[in-house]
Amino acid sequence: MSLISRIFGKNADSRETVRPLWHRVVEIAREKQWYAQCGVADTVPGRFDAVTMVLALVMLRMERDKDSDDALIEPSVRLTELFVDDMDGQLRQSGVGDLVVGKRMGKLMSVLGGRIGAFREALRKDDAALIEVLERNVTLNDGADMPRLAGEVRALHAQIDALSNEDLLAARIER
Repeated sequence: MSLISRIFGKNADSRETVRPLWHRVVEIAREKQWYAQCGVADTVPGRFDAVTMVLALVMLRMERDKDSDDALIEPSVRLTELFVDDMDGQLRQSGVGDLVVGKRMGKLMSVLGGRIGAFREALRKDDAALIEVLERNVTLNDGADMPRLAGEVRALHAQIDALSNEDLLAARIER
């Protein structure tokens, strides 16, 4: 904490507890196999889609036990705030002006919410349903290996779903 923060009593950023998890989401989304083996387009839209895909899987895990254990509700809100801050910064760096950022952020949040819902349903079904969701929600190269992408998504979902709350919050998602 800086001297100025201590003098003016600025509280610590409540998002710091989930920042390692946000960084891990982005690291996983940037793993080479999504692009080289599965066929996710290595473009700005493709990378955004990969980040929201991985984030959706993490958010699904965080909401899993919400009826019996609300320990992950607050962290899920903080994780979403980090997503918003990061995307806001990315938009501004790409030259989007202040007047447009708000509208774009609303659209990006809608995209994330839609993907969480789509993955929630598709992961309960067979690979054909998951492939359909991936084709609709991920920017792909021609000839993308959809069965492999679906398998990678299912494997990551199972891995994240098996984590304890503590391991998830500590970003212990081994790859």
